[in-house]
Amino acid sequence: MKKNFTINISGEVQGVFFRASTKEIAESLKIYGLVKNESDGSVYVEAEGEEEALKEFIRWCHHGPPRANVEQCDVREASIKNFSRFVIER
Repeated sequence: MKKNFTINISGEVQGVFFRASTKEIAESLKIYGLVKNESDGSVYVEAEGEEEALKEFIRWCHHGPPRANVEQCDVREASIKNFSRFVIER
């Protein structure tokens, strides 16, 4: 079943290849949506895909890439937006 989640990730998550790594993981799991840096130093993700793939993706978001230090990962279910790919927003 297809679902959509918004994920707000805070900690040491900018300048550590978080967005690029998120895109790689999302594409490998066939998850669509977006990732972007926020002005407060956090990273925002919208992720849409099959429930099992999303569970794995969210588990990854709780630690991120090797240089990241995730302090908080806030996950909320949202409405389906029918993304067609996964993009890094500036």
